[in-house]
Amino acid sequence: MTQVILDKIQKVYSGGDVAAVDDFSLEIPTGKLVAFLGPSGCGKTTTLKMIAGLIQPTTGRILFDGEDVLPIPAEKRGAVMVFQNYLLFPYMSVGDNVGFGLKMRGVHKRVIAERVAEMLALVKLPDIAKRRPTQLSGGQQQRVALARALITEPRVLLLDEPLSNLDAHLRDEMRDLILSIQRDLAVTTVFVTHDQEEAVLLADQIALMFDGLLLQYASPAEFYQRPISERAARFFGGVNFIPARRENGMVRTDIGDFHFAAQEGERAPTGTAVMTIRPEQIRLNDSAENNLIKGRIRERIYVGTYTRYKITLGDHEIEAIRSADLPGAIGVGDEVDVHFPADRIWVVPA
Repeated sequence: MTQVILDKIQKVYSGGDVAAVDDFSLEIPTGKLVAFLGPSGCGKTTTLKMIAGLIQPTTGRILFDGEDVLPIPAEKRGAVMVFQNYLLFPYMSVGDNVGFGLKMRGVHKRVIAERVAEMLALVKLPDIAKRRPTQLSGGQQQRVALARALITEPRVLLLDEPLSNLDAHLRDEMRDLILSIQRDLAVTTVFVTHDQEEAVLLADQIALMFDGLLLQYASPAEFYQRPISERAARFFGGVNFIPARRENGMVRTDIGDFHFAAQEGERAPTGTAVMTIRPEQIRLNDSAENNLIKGRIRERIYVGTYTRYKITLGDHEIEAIRSADLPGAIGVGDEVDVHFPADRIWVVPA
């Protein structure tokens, strides 16, 4: 198990004048699974390749258990990368593909055969060692690529968009497998994704990146409950944003003034800000002493287990989600009491 520290990493490609990754610092705890999340082109894969040693940073340090690994070549660094397109050798059998890393180290054939069998069993493909990669499905090839990476007992496992080439059913299976193996082996793991749901389901911590910069590094729950900015909140499904001013314990908006229970980690400055609250945290026709305003249902979308409402509040429109199990039908055109719980309001910089 290995702790990884990225210390003010920057990467400017030759001929470029804009950093692909800039001033990137974070700590990946020993044995944890961390997601690099963000839109295409934000620097996620570049950062992953710098950890692997496939790309050298322009400035900064990369530490494994306190040791600067930049002078160490990729093949000796102990960070193994599983690529998005698998990169299996088509002319080799599955067994030879999985055992390739050990063969390059001069490990005895008998030991390689034993370890290959262990790895294929680990990824739940125990009987395919003699097949060729071209005889496998995409999901099976991804598992073989994972087995090939794990057989060398890496200090750090790096996964580049590991689920992007799979259909929905296989994606769920592969996600569960990655999580199970990572927990069993306790190998420090970093994976790249642009899928917010995938990051939330897999990661202990998420590094949200935009334009080569680290915007927020936190647990999945914090991104939902305590986004650092409107941009972070929107990336995690936030839809309710109302211009506001924060004054003492109140949030003042043009639809009303709201009591506000400042939470630990609150970053919003006093003064101009944006008030946000997640749709599932708004209460409709709920009895409350404060933070209760009148609204009118503009649209109702039934989803089965819940109903999504679009509600007009003065010149603003918000969304609320209500469980289908709650009594009392609410229809389009109905006037409703909209309750913003004080401990669910979050205020971010404008």
